[in-house]
Amino acid sequence: MTQTSTAPLKRFALRPDRLREYEANGHLTLRGLFAPGEIAALAHEAESLVARNELINVNNLRCRYQPNERGGDCLFETFDPVIDIAPLCSQLARDRRILDALSSIYDDEPCLFKDKLIFKPPGARGYGLHQDFIAWPDFPRSFVTVLVAIDATDAENGCTEVFSGYHRQGCLTVEDGEYHELPGELVDPGRSVMLDLAPGDVAIFGCFTPHRSAPNLASRWRRQLYLSYTAHRDGGDLRERHYRRFHRWLREKYAAYGKMDVYFQ
Repeated sequence: MTQTSTAPLKRFALRPDRLREYEANGHLTLRGLFAPGEIAALAHEAESLVARNELINVNNLRCRYQPNERGGDCLFETFDPVIDIAPLCSQLARDRRILDALSSIYDDEPCLFKDKLIFKPPGARGYGLHQDFIAWPDFPRSFVTVLVAIDATDAENGCTEVFSGYHRQGCLTVEDGEYHELPGELVDPGRSVMLDLAPGDVAIFGCFTPHRSAPNLASRWRRQLYLSYTAHRDGGDLRERHYRRFHRWLREKYAAYGKMDVYFQ
């Protein structure tokens, strides 16, 4: 009797040469993975989200702010998480074009672990050099981020800059469960790759790939959807557990500064 497999077909699996490229560099760019119409719809959803004044509040754990390099108040920058308030973001997070590429990397089925929409408006400060791995006892080392470009990104509006090859060295900071930036002299400028992306392009990088971004000095936004995954073998669907832990960690950090009136909406 012939058995029918229920495993999804890997129609969008990475070619062997692209997989080798990812394994060598710790990052990979897929050009034009999503069509202009799909990205236009995603941009419209992003515009509707940034108008959600009932959500955007400095005390809402979903929201993050960045200093304004041009002076004035801090700027709202990020919804984290986002898929529960954004149907198209949720749909895209489960798109086989992403999942099949990650299945090639994992040799396993990927599971969504974290999701955020970063708007990075004009003037927003970037992020220092860091790795995404957080040394919590249960934080999966298979953590990989998929960056979906809604807007064109370049050096002027603070695109992400990655450094090739360092992922093979594992965690480059003390593993104490805290966030640590890396000293700039740790990386070779010759290994720098600026993720100049067109709308619909996708970049993939692992949690041990050092990266950073400069301030947005342009007059245009740099909206990107960040979707992070782990391999199924690392515990299956861990997203809800992660956000419970993440919010507890945030509350502890805020409390240390006397900020007690935080909430999640």
